[in-house]
Amino acid sequence: MRRFPMRPLAVLATVGTLVLTGCGTETGAPGGRVSGEKVSGERVSGGQVAVDGASVDGASAGRASGDRAGRTIRAQKVMQLTRTHPETGMTLLEGPVLDESGRLYVVDVTAPEGKPKVMRVDVRNKTFRAVSTEGRAAYTSAQFSPYDGRLYLTDFAHGEIVSMAADGSDRRTFFSGGIDGAPMNPDDLAFDRDGHLYISDSRGLSEGTAQGRVVRISRDGEDVDVLARDLAAPNGISFDEEYQGLWFSELTENRISYLRLDARGKVTSRHTAIRVDGGIAQTDSIAVDADGNLYQGLHGRPAMAVYSRNGEHLATVELPARTTGLESATNVAITPGGTKAYMTVSGPGGGFLYTFDALAKGTRQSNGG
Repeated sequence: MRRFPMRPLAVLATVGTLVLTGCGTETGAPGGRVSGEKVSGERVSGGQVAVDGASVDGASAGRASGDRAGRTIRAQKVMQLTRTHPETGMTLLEGPVLDESGRLYVVDVTAPEGKPKVMRVDVRNKTFRAVSTEGRAAYTSAQFSPYDGRLYLTDFAHGEIVSMAADGSDRRTFFSGGIDGAPMNPDDLAFDRDGHLYISDSRGLSEGTAQGRVVRISRDGEDVDVLARDLAAPNGISFDEEYQGLWFSELTENRISYLRLDARGKVTSRHTAIRVDGGIAQTDSIAVDADGNLYQGLHGRPAMAVYSRNGEHLATVELPARTTGLESATNVAITPGGTKAYMTVSGPGGGFLYTFDALAKGTRQSNGG
């Protein structure tokens, strides 16, 4: 999750008196369109994306720059999902994740109560449906558990992890409260093969102090371990392609670190792996494809940097030229077993879904979190 002002979080905590509207069916798209109605913009059909009147194959667009290191991959717009919310002063899309049926879920971090906080997107028909609108939660990531199949979400504002059925029903609080006597600001999450959770805790962000942590929570919620502490606003978190270690980013240091783990999930080593030259941008969420490549989201620039597991800068995913009103590319979901990638992009111009062709096939580690 990128860093948003604390004022919107304070607003989110006090909008419980707003009238509940559009629960379950509102798309949240411009003009109040409902599920089943087309959203204006480039059409996506049969893998073709219409850009400035020309038809371009989505996979070819990603490969157009060749295979040289540091190439540019041009993402193409799929659809707009949200506009700036008057109640919170912004919109911020995060946590894209595909379920086993290929349906895409996205969260809007700053959506007020009554507006879609969790959405299910039909990318073919360019519509979406609200899955959850209730409560004061500020969801910053989403991931399906390999253990129970439920959708898990991190609530940054209230220090909770919740789960729900794929249709938004049966909402449960999986974890809440402090850890080692200190509250948590859970940002992103990853699951190991057995369904245990690994959380980036951005505690200390608002104070500008290095109090962040990487936390492991057992799949039953009973056992909690702090794997790393004194971190500078940890954000993205993902296992490597072989589940031998965790990658995590620190937003205010623009660095990616690596935690090697043993079979019990205990840390055996830790080191700084990649320093991101982001300029005004900061490191956001992380995804890892089947070849071990890292897709590092950027807050402050609508782009994503791609690195090899050895730290080589392979590519930068950019938006088309002349795109305005967008400031961050927070996260990506790569289709498991395929290379079609969906990236969440936000800014004053609204919240959008973009697509590009990834460098390798997607896995669980490049699908949500």
